[in-house]
Amino acid sequence: MIRKALRFIKWLILGLFAFSILLTGCYRFIPVPVTPLMVIRYVQQTVSGEKARIRHRWVPAEKISDNLKRAVIASEDQLFFEHRGFDFNQIKKATQENKRRRRPRGASTISQQTAKNVFLWPKSSWVRKGLEVYFTVLIEVLWDKERILEVYLNSIEMGKGIYGAEAVAREHFKTSAAKLTRAQAALIAATLPNPVRFSSKNPSAYILRRQGEILTQMYYIALPE
Repeated sequence: MIRKALRFIKWLILGLFAFSILLTGCYRFIPVPVTPLMVIRYVQQTVSGEKARIRHRWVPAEKISDNLKRAVIASEDQLFFEHRGFDFNQIKKATQENKRRRRPRGASTISQQTAKNVFLWPKSSWVRKGLEVYFTVLIEVLWDKERILEVYLNSIEMGKGIYGAEAVAREHFKTSAAKLTRAQAALIAATLPNPVRFSSKNPSAYILRRQGEILTQMYYIALPE
């Protein structure tokens, strides 16, 4: 019985491993229709008695403003096009700072955030962190940087029940992702550490300050031709 159980566990692990590679390979070419976070948020809203909703509309990278691409890179991961999934200098810096901070500062790259958003759940744990590393390596191997950024901008939470560039552009600015201005893009990027708490539609004084900082940094972000 023990041998059978071990054999079953072995094949289960191998099966999950193969499925993860297949799914990641498929997402290299097809839109990501829904993420675990979307489902979790929807259930949370339903349980709390709120009107549950998912606003999400996939658009290709060429229909997302370069302003937004520069804004999120300036805000979240300025070395995105240079690293291979992990910014070890930022990880080391955050580790040192967090020894003195009341609230830990994250050092996740856009690649790590994409891996977490598309394949995993939001609550942090050692298991999730380990899987996040695995999926980050996987997407860095199977996707190119442009695809990672495209999936990120289409899948990330950008407001309450709002996911992706097209949805937030329509919900908050009555425009399309392709037509987002520099100021609008910087506002969206400024909320990304906590898009449920902060709003790009009704920005607080803190978000407006962050917007100004991001607008300045955007001048130094170059996108591939």
